[in-house]
Amino acid sequence: MNKDSLKIRKAVIADAKGIGKVHVDSWKTTYENIVPAEFLSNLTYESREKVWINEIPKGGVYVAENSVGEIVGFSSGGKERSGKYKGFDGELYAIYILKKYQGKGIGKALVQPIINEITGMGLNSMLVLVLKDNSSRLFYEALGGKKLDEVEIKIAGKRLSEYVYGWRDVREF
Repeated sequence: MNKDSLKIRKAVIADAKGIGKVHVDSWKTTYENIVPAEFLSNLTYESREKVWINEIPKGGVYVAENSVGEIVGFSSGGKERSGKYKGFDGELYAIYILKKYQGKGIGKALVQPIINEITGMGLNSMLVLVLKDNSSRLFYEALGGKKLDEVEIKIAGKRLSEYVYGWRDVREF
């Protein structure tokens, strides 16, 4: 699949099912051997679909569709949520791409509308949190993200480290 047969667009409620499927499938491939297996096996398409039915109307959610209209990735973002990082006002909340579509430029294509969303709010900086053990964190480094912090989180009782990457000026993307 090449990027030319890919379509990036703002998500609509009808996309919640496809986003939910990408979310669950991506977690299972990306976080295998990182997040407890029991947690991953309990993820359901239906529960993720409900989350996205609630999130899509808030805005800042985009999908990547392949040539036959299947959702193969999504991103979401907006205002930074923690308030802990002075000078970083926007946040890339999530970006997930089905494993077989990774490494094809879709990630960068999905980050751009989030940057547009953030700059449209008058914000020029952004951060993202990513599990330290997730090799996809190299993607953020390749995009120029600078490591700002390391924080501890718990998923299903397991302590994990997250890196916080930041961009001082997203207009440079």
